[in-house]
Amino acid sequence: QVQLVESGGGLVQPGGSLRLSCAASGSIGFINPMGWYRQAPGKQRELVAMITRSGSINYADSVKGRFTISRDNAKNTVYLQMNSLKPEDTAVYYCHAERLSVSIWGQGTQVTVSS
Repeated sequence: QVQLVESGGGLVQPGGSLRLSCAASGSIGFINPMGWYRQAPGKQRELVAMITRSGSINYADSVKGRFTISRDNAKNTVYLQMNSLKPEDTAVYYCHAERLSVSIWGQGTQVTVSS
């Protein structure tokens, strides 16, 4: 009933920036929280950032000060502004939402940080 569509991934040099977007559609009511996870090859998926309906935010220690999560309630969209990117940020980034205790995942978007 809910679809999450990510966009904005790509190839960027170290120190560069990208902005990821995740648009929710369908049965969007009661979606809370929303966030971003990432998964590098051979590693487990990890939380990058999350934001609640009320605006509470949590970041992974590895991205604090570099990434900013935000949401536009009118557009039903969550964003991840990624600055000062490092090679270790390379991963598939997944949008995530929870609706009535059910996890919803986007298809993922590749972020590659390389010189």
